[in-house]
Amino acid sequence: MLVSSFDMMRDAHEKGYAIPSPDFVDSNSARAFVQVAEELHQPLILSFAEVHLKHLSLEEAAALGTYYAQSVQTPVALHLDHGTGFDIVERAIRLGFTSVMIDASAYDLQENIARTKQVVALAHECDVYVEAEIGRVGAEDAEGPHALADISYTDVEQARQLVEATQVDSLAVSVGTVHGTYQGTPHINFERLAELNQTLRMPLVLHGGSGTGTDNLRRCAQGGIAKVNLYTDFITAALRQVREQNPDHWLKLLETGDEAMKQVLRHYYRVLGCCGACA
Repeated sequence: MLVSSFDMMRDAHEKGYAIPSPDFVDSNSARAFVQVAEELHQPLILSFAEVHLKHLSLEEAAALGTYYAQSVQTPVALHLDHGTGFDIVERAIRLGFTSVMIDASAYDLQENIARTKQVVALAHECDVYVEAEIGRVGAEDAEGPHALADISYTDVEQARQLVEATQVDSLAVSVGTVHGTYQGTPHINFERLAELNQTLRMPLVLHGGSGTGTDNLRRCAQGGIAKVNLYTDFITAALRQVREQNPDHWLKLLETGDEAMKQVLRHYYRVLGCCGACA
């Protein structure tokens, strides 16, 4: 069923687990992610990133996400990931997205606050959940606006000011993860995460979850991270499985990729502590 993120994010933060938020890019990936959530009887935050508009229009993404969310009994929120401007966030809300991210992290604090506040005012009128970002998650080989981003850890005092000024619902923080594929060993600043969690006392979001490592992600979920964004691990697993099995026609290729993505999501449900029954 299609729902807002409010209840699921609150529950995850209070109980010390995190909800996976995979980015879908087509009908197959959206269906695969929702089917795993239904199979495991777990909540899902199904994300569509602005950077993937070259693969799907926002209207197509809204239609697909809404259809698959409404086809199951488990709660599914439809989330706009890394919305960079008010116009696209507003369009997403009007099209039925139940959760949106306004990413104004490239701007200074006051501009970030102003842009986030504008989105919060509109979204909350429509019972839509809002995620903001402060600090910059790095990138190894990511797409679009992340491609040149260096890691800039989230400043605790600036985060506090943004949350108090905007009344945003959750905050994406930078504590050492990167978008794309890690070239080295992930190093998570758990001290900074603990400071942020203690100061803000709200659901936090971790971007760049792929490849971060089982132990790191478990500690993050237990330390205040209520949502983990995932993308790279799905597409690399699908490609690897296709190459290994070498399917002899297109439909088998799609089925092979779908199953690989499902296996990855099942893994992350266990890692993040969301799926206690299958841990």
